[in-house]
Amino acid sequence: MKTEDEIKRWTARRKSALVLEIIQAKTTVAEASRAYDLSPSEVEGWVDEGKRGMENALRAKPEDVREQYERQLQLLQQAYGEAMLELRARKTLQALLDEEGK
Repeated sequence: MKTEDEIKRWTARRKSALVLEIIQAKTTVAEASRAYDLSPSEVEGWVDEGKRGMENALRAKPEDVREQYERQLQLLQQAYGEAMLELRARKTLQALLDEEGK
């Protein structure tokens, strides 16, 4: 049977408390990973998210979470569109080169 500590979920409050301990140098990512059986990359991700959230909160005009995600989504869609255009151009060029080689 699982103990109470094993059943606890990693809520935003628990993650925040752990990230704060890391930022305050009360523990390290490696120590926290071992103590809570988490991957170091997962803990580092929480620290990065916490830093981004802190930076946003300290801005003169903070963005709400929805605006942040919409902006990130727009940037990803633009990058995807550019990659698709480049891929199509490369395929077209290759087809033309193949035709010339015949």
